[in-house]
Parts: sequence; structure tokens; C-alpha cells
Amino acid sequence: MITKDMKIMDILNRDINCQEIFYEFNMFCIMCPASANETLEEACMVHGIDPDILVGELNNFFGHLGA
Repeated sequence: MITKDMKIMDILNRDINCQEIFYEFNMFCIMCPASANETLEEACMVHGIDPDILVGELNNFFGHLGA
């Protein structure tokens, strides 16, 4: 389960293919050095995105994988 307090890199390390969801939100976290220490909620604040929406999309992605 993905939560707002998770580090971006920890999410990406679960399955790198989830980067496509970040791209849909114009978040190119895979290329950002801050992703190792920045939480999903912090990144969403920087990009003006509702973190609950992104969390939902990521959980849908990982749910389909059975992860």
C-alpha cells in the first residue's frame, strides 16, 4: 500500500514502471535527486498536485500487480 509519507524513491523501487503514473502528473521524479529523501506528499506540494489523487492512482497500479 502506498501512502503519502513514503519516499518517492521507495515507491519507484517497488516497480520502476510506476514512473509512468508520475509522468501523467508531470512529475519526473526518476530524474530528480530529491526523490531519495522527499515524501510523496512533499513532492505533490511542490508540483501543486493533490496527493490523495496520486496515492489512489499508485495504489491502483500496485493493486493490479498484486503487490
